[in-house]
Amino acid sequence: MPAIPAIATAPPDKPCLCGAPTRPEPLFTAQGYRLMRCRRCRLAYIANPPDAAALARLYSAVDGDYHTELHDEASPAARRMAEIATEHLRFVRRVAQQGRLVDVGCSTGAFLARAQAAGFAASGIEFSRASADHARRATGLVVEDGTIGDCVLPPQSIDALTMFDVIEHVPDPRADLAKAWQLLRPGGWLVLSTPNIDGLFPRASLPLAHRLGYWPHPEPPYHLYQFSVRTLRDLVEQAGFVAGPVSHRNIALVYTFGNWRTLLNSPKRLAYAVLFGPLAKLGPWVGLGDWFYMAAQKPASSAGSW
Repeated sequence: MPAIPAIATAPPDKPCLCGAPTRPEPLFTAQGYRLMRCRRCRLAYIANPPDAAALARLYSAVDGDYHTELHDEASPAARRMAEIATEHLRFVRRVAQQGRLVDVGCSTGAFLARAQAAGFAASGIEFSRASADHARRATGLVVEDGTIGDCVLPPQSIDALTMFDVIEHVPDPRADLAKAWQLLRPGGWLVLSTPNIDGLFPRASLPLAHRLGYWPHPEPPYHLYQFSVRTLRDLVEQAGFVAGPVSHRNIALVYTFGNWRTLLNSPKRLAYAVLFGPLAKLGPWVGLGDWFYMAAQKPASSAGSW
């Protein structure tokens, strides 16, 4: 994991995306970054996020590339990502079967390769230059450098646009959803995944997190926003999409709690995993997974809300 960028200054807290005038409630603080929740719309976000330069370092080789382990296809992380990519494709095919597909934040290209093999005309966009280079070499497909805002494809030219574990990282989710709306054809599908702050495990473990100073549900500043099904649905509907299927999952336990070697070397962490691991696994079965997919469709004929 790359080094956490230091907070050079203490800028004024930024407001929630909804513009609520009331002060948000504090949720959790890590490394000086304050995760807050809006009292009006319930969106959780970092009130004092890293600046643009710090974010660029976080996802580059300057501080240790964000996806370095994925560049080795024999690594445990790469094998786990291959399994996740297969799950991504399974969910995408619930709403889209063919056509032009663009994967925003395509990482090293594991999902792109599967989408292409399944019959989609696939291409990607990736913020990390090293990972974009790897994806181009590994898949032979077009992968643009940058964010969705840098996409050079013409408006209304995409049938399916995927953003797996991306929306929580971007400084302005509203702008990214507006760009997705512009790129998608009428009737096209937006497919997202993101951690669920209202999942069973995050909700149950947050009170103890304050006492331990540790909350392995992704901590600030890596995720600038923490969505729930409700807050993400509200956001995509405000952008003009019609929210569709949702599927609850749990983040891999090894990612959340660490591997056995890590746990055995830390009794406190082991006890934490024993206490909350079962809740993480149970969450999806009761509709409260700590991670979820959501699909949303651009109506055949309408205008965006923004």
